[in-house]
Amino acid sequence: MNQFTSVNDVEDIDQLVKDALALKENPYAHQHLGKNKTLGLVFLNPSLRTRLSTQKAAINLGMSVMVMNMDKEGWALETEDGIVMNGTTVEHIREAAAVMGQYCDILGLRSFPKLTNRDEDYNEDFFNKFIKYCGVPVVSLESATRHPLQSLADLVTIRETWKGEVKPKVVLAWAPHVKALPQAVPNSFSEWMCKAQDLDMLDFTIVQPEGYELSEDFTPGANIMYNLEEALKGADYIYVKNWSSFKEYGKVLTYPEGWMMNNEKLKDTNNAKVMHCLPVRRDLELSSEILDGPNSLVIHEAGNRLWAAQAVLKDLLQGLA
Repeated sequence: MNQFTSVNDVEDIDQLVKDALALKENPYAHQHLGKNKTLGLVFLNPSLRTRLSTQKAAINLGMSVMVMNMDKEGWALETEDGIVMNGTTVEHIREAAAVMGQYCDILGLRSFPKLTNRDEDYNEDFFNKFIKYCGVPVVSLESATRHPLQSLADLVTIRETWKGEVKPKVVLAWAPHVKALPQAVPNSFSEWMCKAQDLDMLDFTIVQPEGYELSEDFTPGANIMYNLEEALKGADYIYVKNWSSFKEYGKVLTYPEGWMMNNEKLKDTNNAKVMHCLPVRRDLELSSEILDGPNSLVIHEAGNRLWAAQAVLKDLLQGLA
């Protein structure tokens, strides 16, 4: 890989998952790769798991790490070309990204969508310009449309915990929330699970209320359903996540009651393990009885964020050698 922004950057998904699990067994085996190399982590939005796991992954590989919280510590960035910067922006992304590339061997970038203009968000203009001008490999720490480090960790978790003789049934289930959230995590999860399904690793279903369908670009081959109870029958893994409407972009639409996941809904599953990317709003998206019970994988899953990030950084460092 020369960058990591989506599953499409990965040549061999199965091998990357195996690499992550091997690193979990032997975290410091490849420290020579990161010697005298620097990772820069650039955040325009808050982060807990992504920042800590990626920073720790780099340290395990022998890298130095610098963190820049652009939303609090940096200059206001301009991304448009051909305009006179006589407004509120102070520095153009052309210079800012290029300078960061002078200091770092690999850069990670996190930027959320505004959820007001679908075309603007889904064009990924900010991310694409950052990649263009920085001149070094870039790792997505979440963008307007995807969160690939999270999705890789999710696939690692499924692979690590599945002990069945046949491929598991994985269900992405929409959940309620108090505000409009991006589609980045469900988009990315769907994209990775559809690729895994193509490789005959699992069967994948998405269930959501009417009006919450994701972009078809991210769901090729997925079984799309609207009845939660029907979708959960025989499920081995349930990935719980809220997202706002794609069709009526960024809106929170009306939906029927009963979409929060709880133990009652697990009765028709194959004693399904429940996943969530975190942070999670207890007893709104996901019941405390699940989060605190034996079916929850959320902490295990979050732990695997480290090994997913380390596998990606290892691959990128090998490309720099």
